[in-house]
Amino acid sequence: MGVLDASNASVGFTAHKASVEILPGKSADLLAYHAERDGKSYVNSTIRVQKGKQLSAEFTNDLDEETTVHWHGLHVDWRMDGHPFRPVAPGATYRYAFPVQDRSGTYWYHPHPHGRTAIQTYSGLAGLFLVEDEDERDLTEALDLRLGETDIPLLIQDKVLDESGNVVYVPGVMRKVILINLTPNPYLEVGTRIYRFRVLNGSNSRTYRLAFTKAGEDEFLPYQIIGTDGGLLEKPQEASEVFLSPAERMDVVLDLSSFEVGEEIVLSSLPFDPMHQEHETRMEGHMDHMEHMEMGHHHHMDHHDHMDHHVNPTQLSDGSAFYLLKLVVTEKMDYSRSVPETLSTMPQLDLSGAASRPITVSMTTDDRGMQWLINGKTHEMDEFPIVVQRGAKEIWEIHNDEKSMPHPMHIHGFQFRVIERAGTPEHLAHLVVDEKGRLVTDLGFKDTVLVWPGETIKWFIDFSHDFEGEQLYMFHCHILEHETAMMLNLKVVDSQR
Repeated sequence: MGVLDASNASVGFTAHKASVEILPGKSADLLAYHAERDGKSYVNSTIRVQKGKQLSAEFTNDLDEETTVHWHGLHVDWRMDGHPFRPVAPGATYRYAFPVQDRSGTYWYHPHPHGRTAIQTYSGLAGLFLVEDEDERDLTEALDLRLGETDIPLLIQDKVLDESGNVVYVPGVMRKVILINLTPNPYLEVGTRIYRFRVLNGSNSRTYRLAFTKAGEDEFLPYQIIGTDGGLLEKPQEASEVFLSPAERMDVVLDLSSFEVGEEIVLSSLPFDPMHQEHETRMEGHMDHMEHMEMGHHHHMDHHDHMDHHVNPTQLSDGSAFYLLKLVVTEKMDYSRSVPETLSTMPQLDLSGAASRPITVSMTTDDRGMQWLINGKTHEMDEFPIVVQRGAKEIWEIHNDEKSMPHPMHIHGFQFRVIERAGTPEHLAHLVVDEKGRLVTDLGFKDTVLVWPGETIKWFIDFSHDFEGEQLYMFHCHILEHETAMMLNLKVVDSQR
């Protein structure tokens, strides 16, 4: 992978078929983003850009189908957003060029072609995009962090691998091997100091409930959340477990100063009720819907054990428990740094004059089968059900039907602020941190938020921008197998004069 600094030079990169070793000694055929700079070759590189600098990326599509590059979470002109309206044909080149205006944070990039986002992302096209500013530099200095050593990106994905080590795409399947940075069974040698982990859920559909524990013990270790989708929080927030849905990010610091050499720490996904309550309306009854979709495909994973927890990965259905990453303390260090009390400054919310926009997520069953809907609609390429004025401030009230499942809802082009949660499921009640019902992951800027069945989330969004002309974006569920239908086009028009 590697870190590609794109602040001061044009970057050329290509989407192509690649051979990558995932299982030891076995070569896997993937799709990948490939770049070269100064004699070095990068696969799915972490791109790093300073705020205020211009990104200039010459992208070549060397696949045998259309693709795009979506700069997930970034505030960009829609022509740069990777919208399906602007596909890059096989063999063609497209220059993505835009000023980086966003706060320091962990963003990412992945394809977004019409009807092919799920398969292309699952097949390997994904990478992190880091924005740096003065707040970021201050934090790095305060904690003596080094990207890739003590400041570590973690791209979590689940995939099915066949006996040859190749990735197999099974839509909606939950019986997979869990990978971090395309590595199964990962471990990291650490010292007794503070580590920062930039965690991205890059899975197509799986939600994780993340916690650190000492190996062999059940007690959760406290850690601090310092950032969410849209960058650093104002102040660090202590947590011991967090739900992270597809496309969400969290920025975590873990203090290992008090540990001893030889001790082991495990990052796990804890068990939880996945709340697939849509089955109440289906003839199949209460069968786990992901298991229903995958029947007949489980043989792909029968021969793998995942880490040392002795759970066959064929049983990793939604909400299962499993290990993700092992940290092994190998060095006692003289380290006395602490996380600053103030990390960043966030603008005060001014809700005056903000119009309310109701959004309903639901499901219907007809002769075509199960259909997920937003405001009773499915996606049509030439329709724009949501039209807003440039500069408008809105409060979106997103309600997920009771007979539904959790949906990570994502908007292109803009960040938002969660201002309230209501109807939150009982098994999340202990994670609520304020009188507005919010979770710790709601406290910063967001571009994706998980809405549970029966829950209503209000978010505040400012549609101000300085781009030319109408802006065409999308609002959709980031369960990528849902996205083709469960998506609405969004148009931002110039204000009437």
